[in-house]
Amino acid sequence: MATQLRCAIFAAEFEPAESLGWRRTPRAPVSLNAKMGRGGLDRALCRVTDLSINGARLQTYSELRTGARIRLTLPSIGQCSARVVWAHDFEAGLEFQTPLAPEEFDLLTAQ
Repeated sequence: MATQLRCAIFAAEFEPAESLGWRRTPRAPVSLNAKMGRGGLDRALCRVTDLSINGARLQTYSELRTGARIRLTLPSIGQCSARVVWAHDFEAGLEFQTPLAPEEFDLLTAQ
């Protein structure tokens, strides 16, 4: 029995959507001095270089491990809990346990 293949050609107009790539929310470049720790007295200085309502990119003075839970103290906002989703040398990407409020994000990105 012979199998017949059918092919349909169509044309359509479309308007491309704005793409964030694989990110869920837009990010903003920032340069914020912050502190990080694991809940005890082990606080270290770091710099936030990239920020979204869901997370941040850090430059650190000590290496972090992927999967670690930390507390990040942001200027004017205070502490927020986060999980290290990637780490390489002295940089790390964090996902906040609770997303920043839009007002908090605006405050931090205006500095």
